[in-house]
Formats: sequence, C-alpha cells, structure tokens
Amino acid sequence: MSTTFDPIQRINDGFEQFKINEFNKDPDYYRQLAEKQEPEFLMFACSDSRVSPTNILNLRPGEAFMARNIANLVPVSNKERYSDIGAIIEYAVETLKVEVILVIGHSRCGGIERLLALPDDETSYDFLDDWVSIAEPAKQRVIAENPDASGQELQTLVEKASVLNSLKNLLSYPYVQSGIEANTLQLLGGYYDFVRGNFQILETVTV
Repeated sequence: MSTTFDPIQRINDGFEQFKINEFNKDPDYYRQLAEKQEPEFLMFACSDSRVSPTNILNLRPGEAFMARNIANLVPVSNKERYSDIGAIIEYAVETLKVEVILVIGHSRCGGIERLLALPDDETSYDFLDDWVSIAEPAKQRVIAENPDASGQELQTLVEKASVLNSLKNLLSYPYVQSGIEANTLQLLGGYYDFVRGNFQILETVTV
C-alpha cells in the first residue's frame, strides 16, 4: 500500500464533500428518501472502478437500485448457484416495483478480456473463470459471425454481445417475464465507451 495514501482520510474527505454539496443543500429530498426508496431503475454494471453509473448517468441517491459484478453479467435463473443475483432481481421487481432494468457494458472490460483468453491461458482463478463463462454464448456467437475479428475489435463486439446475452438471461426470471408481459417493466442494454466518452443504447425489450 502506498505510504502517501490514507484511506480513512479519503473516505472522510469524500463524505464531507457529499454532505456539503449534496445532502445539506437538499434536506427535503433526503428526508423523503429516509422514509422509503422508489427507484425507477435496477442497473447491472461492472465492478470496474472506471464505470460508475452514478457518475456517468448523473444519478442521485434513490434513482437506481444497483447491482455490480465482474463484466456486468446476469446469469440464467438458478436458485442454487446464483441466489444473490436472483434475490436482487426479485426484490427490485417484486418489492421496489422498478420500471426499467438496465444492463451496462463498457469498453476495455477485464472480465470479457479474461473470457476471450479462455481456455488457452494457463493462469488459474478460483472464481473468475466460472463467473465470466456466463458470457460464453455471446463469445461463441460473435466469433461465428465475425471470424476475422481479433484484438480490440473482437473484445468490443463481445462486450456488446454479452449485454444482449444478459438481457436474454433476464427473461428466465419469472418476475421479469411477468413484468414484461404486463407492460410494467422494460429491459434496456447500454454500452459505455470511456475511451471516447460515448454512451449507446444497444437494445430495448418490451412486450
């Protein structure tokens, strides 16, 4: 750890700025939030430190229920293997009544880079490889449709295809399917390119 970095000081300074510039300036808003949350969005985003939906989409507290993981993946519904993801989706849709589920992919994703390295890379991980394999169908589809793609071009294509794969997997959760059929829920796929500073809507899933 760097001898010049004081994590506690950084935390305290960051909160102080939030308290002065946000919390204290709108006490009524935060008083309402203290009573209940009514987010419009459930967002799946990557754990990558460069990809914070709160910042890139200019969100305020209370606007989005957040789920972040490696490569912003949503697996097919499986109570035994992925109860954590299922619990997030169930609570957001059934209890919070979110109107939109947004899956955000991004450029230069380390999780997708790892997926593309498999199975040839000899490095072994305890959890990572199994997790990123959720996006294997996206990888195989991109390779089949773009046999000449390689390097950064291939990675970008898989990053975007993985978002669409997660949207498809969301439909395996019964509350999501019911929400789509009742026209109370919409699925969106997005892609954030932090190299160029662009945000793109990839797909919309409605009735």
